[in-house]
Amino acid sequence: MNLNLDAPTPLAYFASLVQSDADFPVLEAAASLAQDEEPQLDVQHVLDELARLLKKVKGRLPAEADDLTRLAILTQVFYKEMGFGVNANDYYAPENSYLNEVLRTRRGLPIALAVLWLELAQGLGLNAQGVSFPGHFLVKVALKGGLVVIDPLTGQSLGVDNLAERLGPYRDAADANSGLDLDDGETPLGLYLQPCPPRDLLARMLRNLKEVFRVQEDWPRLLQVLDRLVVLLPQTWSERRDRGLVYAQLGRNHEALHDLQMYLQAEPLAPDQDALKTRVKELSKT
Repeated sequence: MNLNLDAPTPLAYFASLVQSDADFPVLEAAASLAQDEEPQLDVQHVLDELARLLKKVKGRLPAEADDLTRLAILTQVFYKEMGFGVNANDYYAPENSYLNEVLRTRRGLPIALAVLWLELAQGLGLNAQGVSFPGHFLVKVALKGGLVVIDPLTGQSLGVDNLAERLGPYRDAADANSGLDLDDGETPLGLYLQPCPPRDLLARMLRNLKEVFRVQEDWPRLLQVLDRLVVLLPQTWSERRDRGLVYAQLGRNHEALHDLQMYLQAEPLAPDQDALKTRVKELSKT
């Protein structure tokens, strides 16, 4: 009997990680995104690095430390001693989303830092979750004294006024589209602080990369990201549409037609139907 011992492709490995929402391996799946840049990347090495860092933080905890003490020590080690933070010199570099690079440089996007921080916080027994806040991913920790919302770039605790200020640019548009009839005319802040499901967190990481490569018109790398988004969100037809358009940019018209026709069939009322039907006709002639 012949056994196929070939390692799975990065996309097949990713697909195996995200096929079910049960016990979703956020850290492993997020770490695997860098395999598009480094196919031979050992994801387990990233997991091991986090395990070593967690051991370091645990070693700093006094006996019977309460949650507030655990949070304070994690903040001290992660931000003050190890220096994790923003890559101010090149905020939009794709490396800011790749966890192996974030661990190496200790610089990353808020959501990438949040993935690492959450793994440590949860490893310390803290009730910590990600928050898909508009414009800037946040984390929160439920303590006995109440909820603490934290900026993962700095470890700063954010009060209600600060959160409302950050939300200001996004709030009017959201309220206008929500149809909610609220006495104060605003969506309650708490609705923006709901925990971010793991699949949504990973999608947000991928969409950051998608935007970087779209702006750069780096079609091959953009295609790799869209392949992952289609696997992660198979019913989000806009990602398949976007992949079809990238296939067209790359001259892969057969694949482009397949994706665009699937989108047109799945979204018959989409406002871009006419434009895409025209594009499909053009591609069919080539």
